[in-house]
Amino acid sequence: MSGLYLASQSPRRHELLEQVGINHIVVSSSYEEHNVVDVNPIDMVKAQALGKARHACGVPEGAIVLGADTIVVLDGAVLGKPKNQEDAVRMLRQLSGRQHSVITGVALLIKGQEIVFHSETKVYFKDLADFEILSYVESKEPLDKAGAYGIQGKGALWVDKIEGSYTNVVGLPVEQVYEELCKVLGAK
Repeated sequence: MSGLYLASQSPRRHELLEQVGINHIVVSSSYEEHNVVDVNPIDMVKAQALGKARHACGVPEGAIVLGADTIVVLDGAVLGKPKNQEDAVRMLRQLSGRQHSVITGVALLIKGQEIVFHSETKVYFKDLADFEILSYVESKEPLDKAGAYGIQGKGALWVDKIEGSYTNVVGLPVEQVYEELCKVLGAK
């Protein structure tokens, strides 16, 4: 597939698309994210994804644009990226021994259409000892990730099981993106 522009600076989304052979060009987006707490989390990530796609920079007319936003939801509360190390420690203590959801909103601008959908994966965390949390936060790995962990990194050690898409937890449900692209482009 060619002519796809990824409106995201996330190295994980770029790597996932590369991994499955979806050719793309990474561009920035001028959209400013607003995590609105009084909005349904699913509606929020879908709106964020659409905003990122609509504000993609340097995209030629008629190109396909992909925007995405990922959050972690625990007991209805949104856990975005931690503000600092203390915030990361707080989030990981909250997730310890509990189930949470990772929700990614995805927007595809293609052939004059705006296709917006989401993917939700349930993640079950093991109980974490304080030294594990502190050591992980010291590594700085969790500081740029929603929910303060990366399942594709050291955070994988604490995941007991998942229900749903693994790639969604990394940051982009590539299997759903592929299906949507095939539908619209008539490739299937």
